[in-house]
Amino acid sequence: MRNAEFNDPGLVAVYDAECPWGPDDDFFLAEVGADPAARVLDFGCGTGRLTLALAAAGHTVTGVDPARASLDAARAKPGADRVTWIEGGGEALLPAGAYDVALMTSHVAQFVVDDDEWRQLLGALRRSLHDGGRLLFDSRDPADRRWQRWNPIDSRRMVHLPAGDAVLTWMDVTAANDLVVHFTRHFRFPDGELRSDAVLRFRTEQELRGSLDEAGFRVERIHGGWQGEPVGEGNDGEFVVVATAV
Repeated sequence: MRNAEFNDPGLVAVYDAECPWGPDDDFFLAEVGADPAARVLDFGCGTGRLTLALAAAGHTVTGVDPARASLDAARAKPGADRVTWIEGGGEALLPAGAYDVALMTSHVAQFVVDDDEWRQLLGALRRSLHDGGRLLFDSRDPADRRWQRWNPIDSRRMVHLPAGDAVLTWMDVTAANDLVVHFTRHFRFPDGELRSDAVLRFRTEQELRGSLDEAGFRVERIHGGWQGEPVGEGNDGEFVVVATAV
C-alpha cells in the first residue's frame, strides 16, 4: 500500500514509537518562537508531535494532513483540542493571508514528486501567508545520497511499541532514477508482516531556490543541518530552508 505507514492505524502506531522528539523539532519550535503567539500552519502535520508542542507554546496552530489515520492519532493526544485539525492537501489552505508561519517538516516536501504539483503547493502556501510571513521546511540534500543506506542491512531496526510488542522494520530501494526514489518499508509484527511503498523526490538546492522564487518567496537561509551548519557540512545531509513571502 502506498504510504501505508501514514494511513494504516497499526503502522501509524509504529511511526509514533519510532519517531520521538528530535533536533529537527527543536529547530522548528525555536524558529517559530521568534514570532510570539504566531498563527501557524503545520502542513503535513502527521500525528501531531510538533503541532501539539507549538500549540502548547502559545501559538494558534492549524494542522493539515491528507492521512486520516495519522490525524486520528493526533486528535487522540493530550492537548489536541488546542489545534484546528483539517484533513486534506493544498486545496485546504484557505483563507488567503491567514498565517504568519507555514511549516513542512519530516521531509513532507519530498513526498510531492511531480514538479507541477510542487509548484501548485508552493503557490497555495504563499497565498496562505501574509506578506512577510515565513515558510520553513526540510528536504534531504541529494548529494548526501541517503537512499543508498536504505537497504535491509543498514536500515534494519527494532521498534518497541508502548503496549510491549516489538516490530522489526527495514527498507529497500526498488528504483532510483533522476533523483526520484521508490522504496518499500517492511514491518514484521509478532503475528505477521506489513509493507508500505513510497516515492520521494530529491531536489537540488538550485531547484528549491528556483521554485521558491517562482512562487513568491525570498530564500533567507538554507542550512545543511539542525545546528545551522553550511550546506554540505555536518552529518545531517539536509536542506533546512527558511523563506519569506514577498
